[in-house]
Amino acid sequence: MAFPAYGLTHRATATGRRGMVASGHPLASLAGVRILLDGGNAIDAAVATAAALNVVEPYMSGIGGVGYMHIYSARQKEHKICDYVGLTPAATDIDMYVEESQQDRGPMSPLVPAACAGWMESLRRYGTMDAADVFAPAIELAEGGFALTVKNSSFFAGSVNDLRKYPSSASTYLVDGRCPEPGEVLIQQDLAETYRAVAADGPDVFYGGAIGDVIAAFMAEMGGLLTKQDLIDNKPQWLDPLGVDYRDFTIWAPPAPCQAIQYLETLKLLEGFDIAGMGHNTADTLHTFIEAVKLACIDRIQYATLPDSPTAGLLSDGYCQQRRTLIGETAAVSMGDTFRTEQQKGEVAPGDPEPWMKNECTTHFDTIDAEGNAVACTQSLGSGFGSAMVVPGTGITLNNFMRWFDNVDGSPNAIGPSKKNEMCVSPAQVWDKDGLRLLIGTPGSYGILQTTPQMIMNVLDHGMNVQAAIEAPRLKATRNHNVDIETRIPADVRGELERRGHQLSELGDWSAGVGGGQGIHVDPDSGAFMGGGDPRRDGYALGC
Repeated sequence: MAFPAYGLTHRATATGRRGMVASGHPLASLAGVRILLDGGNAIDAAVATAAALNVVEPYMSGIGGVGYMHIYSARQKEHKICDYVGLTPAATDIDMYVEESQQDRGPMSPLVPAACAGWMESLRRYGTMDAADVFAPAIELAEGGFALTVKNSSFFAGSVNDLRKYPSSASTYLVDGRCPEPGEVLIQQDLAETYRAVAADGPDVFYGGAIGDVIAAFMAEMGGLLTKQDLIDNKPQWLDPLGVDYRDFTIWAPPAPCQAIQYLETLKLLEGFDIAGMGHNTADTLHTFIEAVKLACIDRIQYATLPDSPTAGLLSDGYCQQRRTLIGETAAVSMGDTFRTEQQKGEVAPGDPEPWMKNECTTHFDTIDAEGNAVACTQSLGSGFGSAMVVPGTGITLNNFMRWFDNVDGSPNAIGPSKKNEMCVSPAQVWDKDGLRLLIGTPGSYGILQTTPQMIMNVLDHGMNVQAAIEAPRLKATRNHNVDIETRIPADVRGELERRGHQLSELGDWSAGVGGGQGIHVDPDSGAFMGGGDPRRDGYALGC
């Protein structure tokens, strides 16, 4: 088959045969493509892209952050997920967090920065190139500088006040204390040197060596909890992906406590409806989607972080058939994205997946090569520039993923020592019986869990090409009856949703508030690649 032409696009769709990279910035995509053209595979290209994104999207992700890299190895014919989501420091105690701001920014907000270990472990297991060659494009960008885009500057602007609080952050990212403007050149010499050290000496220099010493000393000086031992104890994990059948495809994503179980359950609930027959972004389709999200969301809140999360039950045909009957003609009340002790009248409640266990078992980027190796990766610093703290002399911005814990006793996702949080970053791979068809994902915090299934449905249910699927207008259900919605969804559809009880907050025609997706579609007949990048941010796909 040829790639579908259905769907409106505002930028040219990229194609390729040797390989492709779709990422959140054109220079990062170019870094990955350079590696492919130099003979590297998709995993080499993925690490090169990840490192370059740290340079050109420093507010989104980086070596001081966390993520999941979902790898398919063509030679080993295996799926594996490199989990580089760091734990909380061992000294963490929920009683230490008196003010919400302590989770949001500053020295008590970082998890162990695990991205460095994840990148290097992925290269060790599946890569083909020397680390020095893989990091070379990012080092060039950091050392030589890059010109900021309009969207770069706008993302910087939202964090200026926080960056000013820390001299090392201000000197790294601000120009005389102000937000850099579009076209100004940002040089990150310290980060370039950190990359050189990691490429030469491996991850030990970051965790047990000289860089780890600097991180630990800075944290101690600033009153943080992260110690040298926390760094030394960090180890990336190799996980098997979690899959769910949807139509004639299987959607693969990281397992719990990754929050991907929410969008997998959402899709499984929607499998019982004729989404294609309802039509793209009609009131019936969107209402059904919103109500399915509410059911899947409350189940995710209840079960994702349990030691033995009952995911097989949550995603089983029988359980989803039972839960599907709760979707009515009017809007139900939603708890929202996080655990709350109070329950409102009419609020959807979690189901009981246990009986079904017996019966059935944020930047994002994608890379692929001609051999069939493929990577879908979502990684993050948390908020813009994470903790807003740059470790002096290293260029490393530390994450603030303590914010994604609940400061509520009794929550399954409550703050605690050496603990993995309920992680929102959740890349997807879509396969059919003959092979890989789609790599896709998005940034967007909790919105990832709603943007991802909308993009997947656009391809699988509505026959869109990947660029159109990413550009199509979307929405995000929040708390109570509230729904954030892009206004490219027609006024009559919005009016009907309101009649059914949804309270709409209009975001304008294009909003980064509903993510910034990237994807690669694989043609089942020719094996050619088509890539998509989201114009809501600086997303760009490049093929070769």
